[in-house]
Amino acid sequence: MSVQLNPYLSFRDNARQAMEFYREVFGGTLVINTFKESNASSDPAQDDLVMHAQLEGEHGIVFMASDTPQEIEYRPGNNISMSLSGDDEALLTTWYGRLSEGGTATMPLAKAPWGDTFGMCVDRFGINWLVNIAGSGS
Repeated sequence: MSVQLNPYLSFRDNARQAMEFYREVFGGTLVINTFKESNASSDPAQDDLVMHAQLEGEHGIVFMASDTPQEIEYRPGNNISMSLSGDDEALLTTWYGRLSEGGTATMPLAKAPWGDTFGMCVDRFGINWLVNIAGSGS
């Protein structure tokens, strides 16, 4: 079993350009999924925006990003989240619970459309966390 901690950057309508730039800087493989491809678009104007991008750069560099939909507040400086991913369901569920304590569970852990268990919270210090449990059957 393994767990990874990855930075998750948020942008307003330019995540693709930013991640392509970072790929140029760090090399590696960039995977980009749009809101439309992920069946998560509520507005045709957002179809081609990035719902999720992941760069696996050279030398172990790994980070993720997305575009922030117009209906969600976006403030530079408030545009990063910490993302925990792995297959250790017990450990990641415990960490999600601990991070949520004294904070806000903005999206409780639940089965996600892509088949994993996913949740989001803001800890008591105002840090955004995303937790993804691979292949979990919640």
